[in-house]
Amino acid sequence: MARARTKARTAGGESVFAERFALFAECLLTGVWIAVACLGVVTYPAALAAGARHLHRRIAHESGGLREFVADFRVAVRRGWVVGLAGWAVAAAVRVDVQAARAGIPGGPLVGAIGLFALLVAVVALLRAAARWTPDAGWWALLTGGGRRTVLDPAGSFLIIGGLAVVAASAWFAAPLAAPVLGAVVAAAVAVEERYRHR
Repeated sequence: MARARTKARTAGGESVFAERFALFAECLLTGVWIAVACLGVVTYPAALAAGARHLHRRIAHESGGLREFVADFRVAVRRGWVVGLAGWAVAAAVRVDVQAARAGIPGGPLVGAIGLFALLVAVVALLRAAARWTPDAGWWALLTGGGRRTVLDPAGSFLIIGGLAVVAASAWFAAPLAAPVLGAVVAAAVAVEERYRHR
């Protein structure tokens, strides 16, 4: 009897392991899709949103694959490219701050540190916004909500920052690894948003 229970538990554990491994593999595949969709330079918000929506479907055991990802991406990029353009403008401003800090301008190091912190907060807010994207959602409302949750849920925001650190480390170790790991970061943002919603 005890052996039968152990076998059932093992079998159940293997199925749970297999399901979780399949989800992890789906995250890595989604990361590759996101990386390819980001090649449009200003399309990264739409790529993140489409990736998050794909992972939502996967977690809910709904059907969906590359075709649905592409359809979501096309809808998200219609207005998402403006967000992408604004993001590059923010990155350029932060670069100027960092160069000012390196040039030895008085107060430069403080301005550079504030700029880098603001850029990090903006990236986390964007990921949180992308995790809640739906075809009928407006980007401005998503971004303001994502910014609010970034501040109100610091634990979740630090989890996303940890995911970003893994992407950076992967890119430093071997650049091609950064693409699949992007999916894991988006999955982390989806999980953080679900956790916040249930709170």
